[in-house]
Amino acid sequence: MNDTPGWTSPGSAPSDDQNGSGVPRPAAPADANGSAPQWSKDQPPAGQWSPPTGQTPPPAPGQGQGQGWGAPPPNAHWGRPPAAKPGVIPLRPLGMGEILDGAVKTLRTYWRTVLAITVTVAVISQIADILAQRYLSPDVPAANPDATPAEALEQSLDAAQSSLVGLGPALLVTLMASLVSAALLTVVISRAVLGRPVSLGAAWQEARPRLLQLVGLTLLLAAMSTAIVLVGLLPGLLIGGAAGVALTLLGGLGALVAVVWLMISFNLASPALMLERGGVVQSLKRSAKLVRGAWWRIFGITLLTQLLIFIFSMIIAIPFTIIGIAVDGDGFSDMLSGSSTTFGWPFLIITGIGGVITSAITYPISAGVTVLLYVDQRIRREALDLELARAAGIPGYGPAPGAQTVGG
Repeated sequence: MNDTPGWTSPGSAPSDDQNGSGVPRPAAPADANGSAPQWSKDQPPAGQWSPPTGQTPPPAPGQGQGQGWGAPPPNAHWGRPPAAKPGVIPLRPLGMGEILDGAVKTLRTYWRTVLAITVTVAVISQIADILAQRYLSPDVPAANPDATPAEALEQSLDAAQSSLVGLGPALLVTLMASLVSAALLTVVISRAVLGRPVSLGAAWQEARPRLLQLVGLTLLLAAMSTAIVLVGLLPGLLIGGAAGVALTLLGGLGALVAVVWLMISFNLASPALMLERGGVVQSLKRSAKLVRGAWWRIFGITLLTQLLIFIFSMIIAIPFTIIGIAVDGDGFSDMLSGSSTTFGWPFLIITGIGGVITSAITYPISAGVTVLLYVDQRIRREALDLELARAAGIPGYGPAPGAQTVGG
């Protein structure tokens, strides 16, 4: 048994003692002879404050209405007992707000480890991006005001293609840095669920064996998405003409829907790969199984998270962009004159600082939501909350496992 959310074997069934909230039912205390006593109407089972459904208990002698059999003590709490919460989330099925709160609380509670990861990754990514924009990205020619619509479209496509080619190395570095960040943050968040901090070195030791598989998983998903888009666009491009344009638009829309469905279905593959130590294909199957029946819920939470991240990114990026334009006099003059805009080092450095701040905060939020969605689905489907409570050493859930690593 491990001490992260990959403990239970895939597909494990809930315990028979589970009452639906992830908390085992309290056992009846034994009498002096060691056997469980038979509960009478004057002594209901522990935790059961109300009488059986359909029965109205008579008031005890000398007591008024509501003071008889089954009446709770003055300070008793009605309903199910509260779920155990050893870490950043309660060990029960989570709501959308609790998932977002758990991701933010992880950043706030373990900020030293989290920021050490995200700031390092963000700095590397921003340096690669700045160097690519400065030395690899081609100059964008000024738009020809006399160009026909077809020529203007062709010029825009050529400029976009040149920019993608120039920024290709930076995108590759950013992708690799993001994968490392996601792997390390998955380890940190899985420990945060148990209330156990983890150092950067320990997170690296646990995540390192899975990095190549995580790269393979990411490239496989990218290849599948690209193939779907090509299948959707190719027929219309081959036909050409007005019918081809209409077919391209229709095929592109269908491909977009298919890609979104695919990405949500496999959204939990990354945490499944990191925490269950399966292969790439096995992780994809696990994600599809966990998402099945909850696709719209996971889609809504993911979409809301990305929307919040986008808004936060704009709040940070816009002021830094304005400051960068104001400081970089040459680029600002080019913008006013309408000529080709080439920003210098001041603009790139200032906007890069804003990018580091944005990435350092948004990386753990995005990764946290994904990991907590995975934990939530396993709690709902496989009673993972019981294993988590045992691993956290909470009394009443059985003996806590020994100190082991993720791969122990």
